[in-house]
Amino acid sequence: MRFNLVQVAASLTFLSLTFSQQLASDPGRTGPSLEVVHLYNDLFPVSIAVSSTGRQFSNYARSLDPDNVAYTVAELVSNTTERAYPSAEINSPPGGAVNYTTSPPSGANYPNYLIGVQSVVIDPKDRLWILDTGRAATPEGVNVPSTPGGPKLIGIDLSNDTVFQTILFPPTVAYADSYLNDIRFDLRPSVTPSGKGIAYITDSSQEGRNGIVMVDLGTGESWRHLDNTPEVRATRGFVPFIWGEVVYSLPPPGQTITFAGNFGADGIALSADGETLFWSAVGSRTLYSIPTERLRDRSLTSEIQAEASVVSRGEKGVSDGLETDSNGLIYTGNFEDNAINVFNPANGTVQVFARDPRLAWTDSFAVAMDGYIYFTENQLWRTKAYYPGTDRRVKPYVLFRAKCPGNGTKVNLQ
Repeated sequence: MRFNLVQVAASLTFLSLTFSQQLASDPGRTGPSLEVVHLYNDLFPVSIAVSSTGRQFSNYARSLDPDNVAYTVAELVSNTTERAYPSAEINSPPGGAVNYTTSPPSGANYPNYLIGVQSVVIDPKDRLWILDTGRAATPEGVNVPSTPGGPKLIGIDLSNDTVFQTILFPPTVAYADSYLNDIRFDLRPSVTPSGKGIAYITDSSQEGRNGIVMVDLGTGESWRHLDNTPEVRATRGFVPFIWGEVVYSLPPPGQTITFAGNFGADGIALSADGETLFWSAVGSRTLYSIPTERLRDRSLTSEIQAEASVVSRGEKGVSDGLETDSNGLIYTGNFEDNAINVFNPANGTVQVFARDPRLAWTDSFAVAMDGYIYFTENQLWRTKAYYPGTDRRVKPYVLFRAKCPGNGTKVNLQ
């Protein structure tokens, strides 16, 4: 009996020591503090754009949330409210964003109205550009194909809030099932014959051909490269894990669940000198790059040379949007680690920029002239488009910002 009592006493002593000591655990936070800039209590946001004077704009993709009816672009006018931009009228195509007179239904083809905007970006001349996919979802969640006149790029002069340019994408560039996702600008006169600069756009289509689209901002001409090459497509069998949840896509009624990583080339960023384009697919953990001269080339062998010039920069985590600062750092989300990472092209390494339990689906980034990086958190993986098919999002959605390291600021390619 005495032997047993000794054993019990020893065990109790061990347990006391164990529970009095602090065990190693994940701290959950690192990097700069995150400031809450705006709370979205109404529509579901995607991207953020911040002007040199501090004006803020977001878009609300009608293809990702059928409830984004009231507007698809807005200016953030207070910490909790937004207003249709540049007007309520341009956000309201006659008859709606979906044309039900065609079979099957299709995106409305109005060149002077916004159908389904996926991205808003401020260029180096402080102009706002609106990238319209020309697509929208039905109430059942079916993302209808676009029709000519719908897919377009619209430039807004912020000094008077008026449209100064509209570029329509032909169906040979924006296919009916394309999804023009994000865009970056190089306004240096030397990069295009027109001298007005160029835009680079990702096509992240879940149904069609992925690729990179280029637009001469002077002539309005557009073309594609890297169509359906492995580097612009999602990785087969890709499954992400966010907040302890496995994520599978749930297609429209009548179809079976599939892998969540079916978005192709999505995030896009230009190097600080404009000579390299970076991109990644949502359904991939790999960052890729290509010399921009290969994308601007339209010669007979340009596609062969472009495909031969793609470089894998290694893994950077699961992410959506990308962004660059004046120090050349490439910011990328890291959904599975509640983090934002940075890739440094100078040495090829990836580092953690910030971690916070509130981070998950960091959708879009924008580095502003004030030296902050702004980014949206919108819980995309909790929409009805993902298993189990119920809307599990919790409002408000959030716009955060954090100070860029090393006095970084907006890249100025002009």
